[in-house]
Amino acid sequence: MLGVPFDHVTLADAVKRIEQMVISRQPHYIVTPNVDFLVQARRDDELRRILLEAHLVLCDGTPLVWASRFLGNRLPERVAGSDLVPRLIRLAAEKNYSLFFLGATAESNAQAVDKVRAQFPGINIAGHYSPPFRPLHEMDHQEIIRRIRLARPDILLVAFGCPKAEKWMAMHCRALGVPVMIAIGATIDFLAGRVKRAPVWMQRSGTEWIFRMSQEPRRLFWRYAADFWPFGWAMTLQWWRTFRLRSARSPAPCSALTTGSDWQRTMAPERLDTGLARNNAWISEITDSHHCLLDLSGVKFIDSTGVGLLLRLRKMYQASGGCLILLAPSRAVRRVLGLMRVEKFFEIANDAMAARELIEARPAKDESLPLAEAA
Repeated sequence: MLGVPFDHVTLADAVKRIEQMVISRQPHYIVTPNVDFLVQARRDDELRRILLEAHLVLCDGTPLVWASRFLGNRLPERVAGSDLVPRLIRLAAEKNYSLFFLGATAESNAQAVDKVRAQFPGINIAGHYSPPFRPLHEMDHQEIIRRIRLARPDILLVAFGCPKAEKWMAMHCRALGVPVMIAIGATIDFLAGRVKRAPVWMQRSGTEWIFRMSQEPRRLFWRYAADFWPFGWAMTLQWWRTFRLRSARSPAPCSALTTGSDWQRTMAPERLDTGLARNNAWISEITDSHHCLLDLSGVKFIDSTGVGLLLRLRKMYQASGGCLILLAPSRAVRRVLGLMRVEKFFEIANDAMAARELIEARPAKDESLPLAEAA
């Protein structure tokens, strides 16, 4: 949605994925975008890149679940950070995973830790810290890193607010090496009991925002007002350019391939849509090489799910040290990539020779983002 791909998971699925991340011992960061995230990401290229590169992107907003249905590929449910974190705390208590609470006010942070310990005696809270409130570039990053490295948590809960938390995680994900870092918004305040959650019926009906605004009207009224029109207009435009043309049946994907020693060239089908995105055999086929030249010259239709597929493939290749190159994208592809403001995040070549030059020009080890480490 609006150029941000969401993982198609339930709350239970997310918990399982996060446990797998802990077991892997590799660094990961998780984001939980809501409507405000998407509106901010429309204006902020760095935030958009961070959301694209995240290891798990969870839908924290019922309006986004509605919007996904509107676009023809419904997300299974809302996965809010305020619902996920209690599940992770319970998991940590059961499996002896260590936690670190970072952010919120010092009082709220300490109260949250005390209440969690009271509920789960013996839980392994490796540490907690509330740094002084400052802009991202003025924070004492070395002191925060020192505390976290000393604690060596399995799961780091970051409550700096958006986009500060996401940018902080992206800056330090590799250096810290924490298996799971997750931005949790106001969840520490919820755990501390300083901010109340809406009744369950409001959470399920998509009206929790009304309850939240009644608690902090001065701060949240103008945010919601500022988000409403940009989000509504952009979603309508996205639907008009994509979903309205979905009536045609997706053809079987083409499999015309040419290969080199470390690359393959694959011809994409005429339609990049939900049907193709769910074709795991095709995805496995085109990721069976170090680099992929995905020929998009014959694509006549691409929808939001098709863009999500391209972003997923890009992430998969980047994780393995390879690259995905979009070869000769058709006018339809360029128009939709431009509409969602993600064209700049792909490597694009007009022909195979130019694509090979891009591959040869890459450093031996890809040091590009996941992240804003270069920022």
